[in-house]
Amino acid sequence: MPPELFCFILCALSAPDLSGGDVLLPAPQSISILSTNMKHFLTWSPVIVQGATVKYSVEFQGEYEREYAGGSWIPISECSPTTATLCNVTEDISAPVAYKLRVRAELGATRSPWATTEGFFSRAMTSLTPPELRVLADGQHVLVQLADMGPSFQFRVLYWRKGHENRVQQKVLKEVSSVVHLDTMEAGAEYCVKAQTHVEAINRSSSFSPTQCVRAQGDTSLWLLTALLSSAAFAVAALTLPFLTWKISKVFQYSCCPTAVLPDTLKETEPPTQLILRDREEAEQCDLMVVVMPSEEALQLWIQKAL
Repeated sequence: MPPELFCFILCALSAPDLSGGDVLLPAPQSISILSTNMKHFLTWSPVIVQGATVKYSVEFQGEYEREYAGGSWIPISECSPTTATLCNVTEDISAPVAYKLRVRAELGATRSPWATTEGFFSRAMTSLTPPELRVLADGQHVLVQLADMGPSFQFRVLYWRKGHENRVQQKVLKEVSSVVHLDTMEAGAEYCVKAQTHVEAINRSSSFSPTQCVRAQGDTSLWLLTALLSSAAFAVAALTLPFLTWKISKVFQYSCCPTAVLPDTLKETEPPTQLILRDREEAEQCDLMVVVMPSEEALQLWIQKAL
């Protein structure tokens, strides 16, 4: 038999029957679980069929199914069926027990054998990464900003004044807000911070994040405040000093050299020269008013006034 004919017959016999017969699809290969920060994903290599779209189904088996349910398997509805080669199994692997997972390929009514993970997987096997940390200095306050990683995570934050590494302080944050206040820094000092994630459900912690250091800005703010206060004091002094000088001079003047006040009766309303001239005029008028009368007329006038 020619080699070409032998190869053609062998390939025809080994090719899968996609018409729905008893020949199965090949099982997915390279099945594994990727788990980071309590997020679990089952992955596998795709099954390639020219001109067709292969779908997949995923199932899991926990401790209860193995020991009390006759070794049954539970389908993962989000991935049965799916055209992707990745399935999020985080919600299904939620108990602190060992799990097995498996996947198979499907094309119409044709099914491949199940491909099962090697060994068991537990959520405690997840890989924990350090938190995304940002350290800020607001005046004399040191602040940290942490990325939210979910309700299962806590953060252990260590901070210290640079040069005083033997006096490290610790703060455990269970609920992360936008910015968290750690401590009040001394003016001009430099403080360093690092943090790690912790999952209480599996009693595991990540490594620490790289150390970040910030310097307090209180010395600059204090200098600026002092300058502003000095300027204000100088302006107030420049405005009030002339008035105070005038007031003090008046006080000394009236204290050391008091002014004598004359009674109203002794006050002269007009200059003496005007008073003398006025007296002379009045005297002259009196002289003009004197009239010499004969004695008979004077006697007669006196008698009339008497009667």
